[in-house]
Amino acid sequence: MNFLAHAYLSYQDPSLTIGNMIADFVKGRQLLQYGEDIQQGIRIHRAIDAFTDGHPLTRQATQLFRASCGRYGAVFMDVVYDHFLARDETRFTDEQLGHFAQSVYQLLESGKNDLPPDFRQVFHFMRTQNWLYSYRTEEGIYRAFSGLVRRARYLDVRADVPFAVLENHYQELAACYTAFFPELEAFVKAAIKAGG
Repeated sequence: MNFLAHAYLSYQDPSLTIGNMIADFVKGRQLLQYGEDIQQGIRIHRAIDAFTDGHPLTRQATQLFRASCGRYGAVFMDVVYDHFLARDETRFTDEQLGHFAQSVYQLLESGKNDLPPDFRQVFHFMRTQNWLYSYRTEEGIYRAFSGLVRRARYLDVRADVPFAVLENHYQELAACYTAFFPELEAFVKAAIKAGG
């Protein structure tokens, strides 16, 4: 899962949202620098990633990217899930997604000084380029893929390559999201109830 799904799966709980959004930038004992409520968000993020990566539907869908993108297939799949979540009319209308994105940015901005320095840099681009909303559009997905390709140390393809996989297998990937996401949501709700 990528940033939109992690924000959505925090269910508008401010501390869970912050923890869920910064988790990839908190290493080892840095976890202890945060209050228990934000630690829970970090743990939820990690549980989401483990559940997603290990799920048979995700593994099957990731294979579509693997031939051209190798081990980075899973990273592109995370963005694809955010795309379908952003377009999921049972969860967001266009207007609702815009409001949701702005509320997440405002929350993160209000606690900006406590965010990990590396995440603050990412957050600047996330907000100014409106990543959470842009996952809804093809242009936004292409831009996200371009960023991944640029940062990938061991991947020598242009963003057109994974984007073509998305275009050529769009319905298959959409069906994967539709079957998978309710299972993920049930898993996260149970994890939150159990205390992360």
